[in-house]
Amino acid sequence: MSGTASKMFDIWRKGYGPIVRREETVERILALASSGRIDPKPLYGILAAADRLTSAAMWTVVHMTYAKRVDLSGAPLPAGAFKATPEGHTGGSLNMIPAFVGYLAANAITATTRSWLMGQGHCVAAIEAVNALTGDVSPAQKGRYDRSEKGLSQLAADFYAYMIGPDGAPAAPLGSHAGPNTAGAISEGGYLGFAEVQYVHMPLPGESLVAFLSDGAFEEQRGSDWTPRWWRAEDSGHVIPVMILNGRRIEERVQIVQQGGPVWLADHLKLNGFDPFIIDGRDPAAFSWAILEAEQRLQHFAEDAEHSYPAPIPYVIAETVKGFGFPGAGTNAAHNLPLGANPAQDDAARTAFNKAARALFVPPDEIEQAVAAIAIHDRQGREPESRHPLALRRLPDPALPEPDWTVAGSPPDCAMHALDRWFVRLVDANPRLRPRVGNPDELRSNHMGATLDRLRHRVNVSEPNVADAVDGAVITALNEEAIAGAALANKGGINLIVSYEAFAMKMLGGLRQEIVFARRQREVGQEPGWISVPLVVTSHTWENSKNEQSHQDPTIGEALLGEMSDTSRILFPVDTNSAMAALRAVYQGRGQVACLIVSKRDMPHRLDGEAAVRVMVAGAGHIEGEFDGAELQLVTIGAYQLEEALKAAHRLKTRGRRLLVTAVLEPGRFRIPRDPIEAAFTASEADVAALFPAGLPRVIVSHTRPEPMLGLLRRLDSGPQRTVARGYISRGGTLDVAGMLFANRCSWAHLADAAAALVGWKRDEILSAAEQDALDGRGDAADLAAFTV
Repeated sequence: MSGTASKMFDIWRKGYGPIVRREETVERILALASSGRIDPKPLYGILAAADRLTSAAMWTVVHMTYAKRVDLSGAPLPAGAFKATPEGHTGGSLNMIPAFVGYLAANAITATTRSWLMGQGHCVAAIEAVNALTGDVSPAQKGRYDRSEKGLSQLAADFYAYMIGPDGAPAAPLGSHAGPNTAGAISEGGYLGFAEVQYVHMPLPGESLVAFLSDGAFEEQRGSDWTPRWWRAEDSGHVIPVMILNGRRIEERVQIVQQGGPVWLADHLKLNGFDPFIIDGRDPAAFSWAILEAEQRLQHFAEDAEHSYPAPIPYVIAETVKGFGFPGAGTNAAHNLPLGANPAQDDAARTAFNKAARALFVPPDEIEQAVAAIAIHDRQGREPESRHPLALRRLPDPALPEPDWTVAGSPPDCAMHALDRWFVRLVDANPRLRPRVGNPDELRSNHMGATLDRLRHRVNVSEPNVADAVDGAVITALNEEAIAGAALANKGGINLIVSYEAFAMKMLGGLRQEIVFARRQREVGQEPGWISVPLVVTSHTWENSKNEQSHQDPTIGEALLGEMSDTSRILFPVDTNSAMAALRAVYQGRGQVACLIVSKRDMPHRLDGEAAVRVMVAGAGHIEGEFDGAELQLVTIGAYQLEEALKAAHRLKTRGRRLLVTAVLEPGRFRIPRDPIEAAFTASEADVAALFPAGLPRVIVSHTRPEPMLGLLRRLDSGPQRTVARGYISRGGTLDVAGMLFANRCSWAHLADAAAALVGWKRDEILSAAEQDALDGRGDAADLAAFTV
């Protein structure tokens, strides 16, 4: 070791502020320096700088929680400098700082910009503090937050300031969780557990991802245990899971600690195919070493010509105590407000804060030197961490094959079969876009057999005569969150999720996290660059009639319709052509999650190819009848609903009535827009008037429950005297399709009866006595003769 290196080693070896070197970490760093894998000359300078940046960031975070300003002289703060209402998720943020700084140091050591993901989004203060100190802030934060006293004071003042602009949006570019204004963030992390099931599917070959994970989330989504089952060196970059094991949730110890701590966790991870090792979670150097060690282990595995799966995925267990470096560490109070009292009003709390802050304080000149040693991406000719590969994901437009449209007069066909055939063509037309299909269990049963045969279940050992393969692209597990995560995470490719409608509800949290983050990106002018992800739900409420009500649930569409329609699209195709047009339209979009409710039974053809595209573009279209002279409009949402409406229209026309039947494929297009972005997506007043004549009585029949759909379509509702709605009213059981329609008052006869009552037609001129008795509960439902139209 040269004299300069020896001097820097001695400086680093002593630690700094709260950081005390463990011999294990020292030995690991010495071995790294002598390995020949890195340039040892700058190593100890970078690591010593990481210590100082860590301490300065911890100092900044506790000010963000408690103070309205900072004092870079290090002087104690008076009572008036503290917030009246402190807030902060302080303990977790303090724990994240050594991890994130260690990640920065690893990048500087190897001149590589790795991607990063933080599952515990409420620890955002750690990221924002480090970013402000290094100067790697988002465009919205530039000029507002920096490492000056003014910039850091503004950061502290803005944190949980609850400022709101005149447009109703947050006025500060800083939130309680990671967001689009958090430089480099790709996930809010508001739903703990979803980072765990997504990270393995994120990096493309040649990339490396460091995923910071929560010990609390270990109890949330058990699908994270399957990372070794899914990772393949041939189609993925390096994944480095790093658990911050601080031992506590909000109110008690985490289950890992109750079971036996890091050693127990390591044994558990080994049983699930991981290659775990434990590090000092208080030391940024330990994190730097762990990242480089994990990459080397994965690289050795990939270079072994005889490697087999599952791969032993290195897993970093970073042992620490919650809130390390500040009073209250290791207690429940560390989660949020570790002092136990407010320094603005309590002398003892103020004294404790100032004493602890003094121990963390780094003079400004030392901060400058530390940043100069770590934030060297320009000198190294690489992107800053805010512009890591996953944060910059911008894909070329995919080649979208022209669908093989079904021609008029063809026999009834299955829309799922049509989607299946087209999706295989899509995959084949885009060989450079990595495919992922999320599948809970029954892809072939859901009539996606061609997709399964083309892409195959991903397995570690293939079974003869079964559609599986080690390199399969169908991620199959009876864990809806995990398989949805596989598709949502693959923002470098083409994705598809297929599920029973009822069971897609288990995906809702993960779907909503993606929707909310992408929408926030749009709001701040960061248009997402990933190809929109379709969730196809089939075996749905009306055709899953043979099963009990657990299988008869339209809630997923209703829930997603509550989100902003420009980002959360809900589509109700009515036949094969409209299904293909809908799926193709989804893949034309960016940064959207689209739920397609698709029938898997053979249904009649109602739209030719040209009409299907036209209706998809408009969001709705007339299927039968004349616009001019109509006495009533039947508005349908869903394939079975259209068929029943056409039957009702046929009966009414035979009685001399003039009907207009209109199918709505995307109801979100016709809502009252809630902001300018949604307004640009929704139909104009002229478009609405062209499809829904003003003042015309309407019967709306929906695949969903009628009440939420009626509220959504308020622009079409002329009031209870002119508009009625029918749909799923939470009745079901072991029934057939006709029974489901009857039980929920959505059969053709119920629609005809509702139309007669709305317009004032005589009931007995529309329905026979037996049909009326059936509707009134006095007769037999079988007396409602079905029409074929």
